[in-house]
Order: sequence, then C-alpha cells, then structure tokens
Amino acid sequence: MKHLATLLALTALLLCSCHHSDSTGTITAQMALEGVNNYCHSEYDWSVAKDNSSMMSVTMGEETETEYQVIFRSYTGALVHFYVDKATGKTRLVETVPALDVDSAAGTINLLDYIEKNR
Repeated sequence: MKHLATLLALTALLLCSCHHSDSTGTITAQMALEGVNNYCHSEYDWSVAKDNSSMMSVTMGEETETEYQVIFRSYTGALVHFYVDKATGKTRLVETVPALDVDSAAGTINLLDYIEKNR
C-alpha cells in the first residue's frame, strides 16, 4: 500500500510538472518572426513600401540559448532589434540608427499578444 501511495504521489508530481512547462510554453523561431512581423505591420506605416517591398523588412537575426533576435528595417534606414525571450515571449526593443551610431531602448512587448490566437 505504501508503494502505491508513493507511485501515485510521483505520478501526480510528474503530471503537474509537465503541465506547468506546457503552460509557460516555448517560443519557436517561427513564432518569434510571426509575432514581430505582426507587431511591425500594426505599429509602423508600410504604405511607403507598397510599390517597393524591399524598402522595409522583418528578418531573423542571431539566436542564443535564451533568446531570438528579430530585426525590423525601416525605409529610413533605422533598425529595431527585437530580443525575444524563448521561455516567456517577453520582448525588448532596441532602436538603432546606424548612420548616427545611436542605440536606444524602445520598450517591451509581450510577443504572445501578436501571435495568431488559433495556434
């Protein structure tokens, strides 16, 4: 009987820990790109790129163990680097103006707010 109680406790613990990791989720590279792309299309004016889509872009940057970098390039030449936390989706924005050699923190977003809800 004691072994059965131990087995049930371990099973419950395993199920709870599996559910917890699923609920926090893991952000994939595709999700990071999709979310940042959706954010950029909702927050920036893309009309200037209507006739020439290469004027503005969203591309994947470098990846570390904990985050993805996604880069938005504006028609002005400015860049916004999105650093997406793989575990939480919390995303830091850093604006860069290469011509002026200027970087500045531009806030944070929750990437999950910009990913299609039907996933």
